[in-house]
Amino acid sequence: MFYYVSFLRPPPAQASLARTEQILITPQITNDLRTEYLEDAADIYYSWALVPDPHRQTASVITRPTKLTSWRTAHAYKEISVPRPQNLRDGQSWRLILSVGTTRRDQVIPLCSDDIGHAPFAVTSMPILFTSRPRKAAKQEEIVRSYLLRAPTHDASPPEVFDICEQTSFDLDKKVWDSGIGLSSWLVRLYLGGQLDTSPALSYVRQVLFSKDRRDIIELGAGTGIVATTLGILRSKLNTNGQPGRIVTTDLPSALPLLRRNISLNNSLLSKVSPEPAALDWEVERLPDAVTSNFDTGLDAIVMADVTYNTASFSALISTLSRLVEFSKSKRADHRPFILLGYKERDVAERTLWNMAKEVGIVLEQVGVVGGAGGTAIEIWVGNAV
Repeated sequence: MFYYVSFLRPPPAQASLARTEQILITPQITNDLRTEYLEDAADIYYSWALVPDPHRQTASVITRPTKLTSWRTAHAYKEISVPRPQNLRDGQSWRLILSVGTTRRDQVIPLCSDDIGHAPFAVTSMPILFTSRPRKAAKQEEIVRSYLLRAPTHDASPPEVFDICEQTSFDLDKKVWDSGIGLSSWLVRLYLGGQLDTSPALSYVRQVLFSKDRRDIIELGAGTGIVATTLGILRSKLNTNGQPGRIVTTDLPSALPLLRRNISLNNSLLSKVSPEPAALDWEVERLPDAVTSNFDTGLDAIVMADVTYNTASFSALISTLSRLVEFSKSKRADHRPFILLGYKERDVAERTLWNMAKEVGIVLEQVGVVGGAGGTAIEIWVGNAV
């Protein structure tokens, strides 16, 4: 499992230039469901990130992390005043970053690291406009987390970082969950060659997902799109032979606006393979045109993370998997996509999915695990339709 720094009380959307006005927040460190606090003490540091203004030709600036407070569960609801950025100018917008470390690297989530999750994940607010004429604005309802695909190398190559925006509400399809981060990290390390296991199943996954040949992939239950974005960036880095293929990332219609925003937010890294959002309701028997019209040679992979939280949806999920397998076989004789699942157990009843999959000819094999901060690990499973 992972722990996350978050805002129980977020900063304001606007603030005056007056130094007498406090910037009040309530930071917390919890699990992804916000049901468990980090029991250990931890120092929380803050930084301010200046939002570049293209009209004034200002560059991005991030201040040095400075200790704000020490987290303890006894302080879970304590309001804290954050010192303002120095030398504020009217009309500037700044983002507030909270982390548990003193370096820039502590402010990003290291997908490329074997020990991802050993420390709580940092959080960044939405922009705060500092103005001489502030208006009362609604509280911030979104945050951003930054993800590191590759650290700087000795050849002076810059780090590769992408951002995912999520909402602070409890809408399940609008926030990042443990399995999404765990599967994304596993994929990055698989791409970089960090997985030491040489089992046939793992070699097959690497060959399918990161081949230089065309690969067509669909994601189910995409949520914020972290897994599809990770895959799109990694496949965009390949020197592909001709058409690189497509990634169609699907969820219910309510998830699509945020999903589209996150893909657009990272367009510069999705140069060859940009995920295409589409609505797919597992309860609907007919596959949408976004699937049937985009994959003229069938599917190579079906990818999912954290789709097991509602056991009542299992029958619909299994039916959707079966339809996708049959669709793929109809496009290319006997071509069966493999299934990749990031899973974290929240209830033992979720394990019935494995038996239900076997009943329709889908056999799942565990090929990896992401431990995080301890507790329940994220499991990586691969399935094949037999």
